Amino acid sequence: MTKRVAVTGSSGLIGGALRRHLTERGDEVVRLVRHAPGAPDEVQWDPAQGRLDDSALAGVDAVVNLAGVGIGDRRWTDAHKHEVERSRTDATGTVARALVAHRERTGASIRLVNASAVGYYGDRGDDVLTEASAPGDDFLAGVVTRWEGAAQPAVDAGIPTAFTRTGLVMAPDGGAFSQVVLLGKLGLGGPMGSGREWWPWITLVDEVRALTHLIDHPELVGPFNLTAPHPARQKEIAAAIGRELRRPAFVPAPRFALRAVVGEFADYIIASQRVEPSALLAAGFTFEHPDLSGAVRWLVGH
Repeated sequence: MTKRVAVTGSSGLIGGALRRHLTERGDEVVRLVRHAPGAPDEVQWDPAQGRLDDSALAGVDAVVNLAGVGIGDRRWTDAHKHEVERSRTDATGTVARALVAHRERTGASIRLVNASAVGYYGDRGDDVLTEASAPGDDFLAGVVTRWEGAAQPAVDAGIPTAFTRTGLVMAPDGGAFSQVVLLGKLGLGGPMGSGREWWPWITLVDEVRALTHLIDHPELVGPFNLTAPHPARQKEIAAAIGRELRRPAFVPAPRFALRAVVGEFADYIIASQRVEPSALLAAGFTFEHPDLSGAVRWLVGH
């Protein structure tokens, strides 16, 4: 049965891939955009001003909210850190209120799949982290906590809401891993920091498949870690990419050097998060790329 799915952030790495996937399987995608609509599938909204006409959600089965400025796109300043949080809480609050208004007006309940991030857990060393784990206490953990909290009006109203705590997405044409592969090709793909930090990775293919699984199963609510079932240490990931590229991957990039290049965000690049997708696996989801070697082969091959 085909669905009508509204997507925010549809021009981003994950949003674009999700839109293509849903369209290919026969669904209708409504793109919520901030500019004046330029195509039949576009509907304008203004999250900064809290404007989304609930009538725009007519016939929609699910909303996937992926809106938010890039976290690592530029060097962090107080202004950028504020925008990282505000763009997410504004968008989530706007969507949540529109869904509540739509339900009050029509009686129809629309599924909400709201983006989140493993940043919720903070830097936790070797601790095994599941959806039941407590939040961290650093800046990003606070952002994610308030980001998820902005959807509370929808949760309180009984709107079926899932939060997708996404890890580091392996994608050949964007995101952090495209840069990691580029460094690997230059023979500079060694471990960052000590190399013992756990990186919670997931391929773009499985990210999109997991989002689709949650769209299709509105009975699944609460947080879901969108990470592969086998997290790996950063040096293991660097070595796997080096092997696939047939390049050396042993020269480390120390923390102070990363901080000199990217500033405060370096602390989050080399944070350790041993995240496991317990709720997703319990919900019957199967990964196309569950193991690191297969994922890296796909990443480099594309």
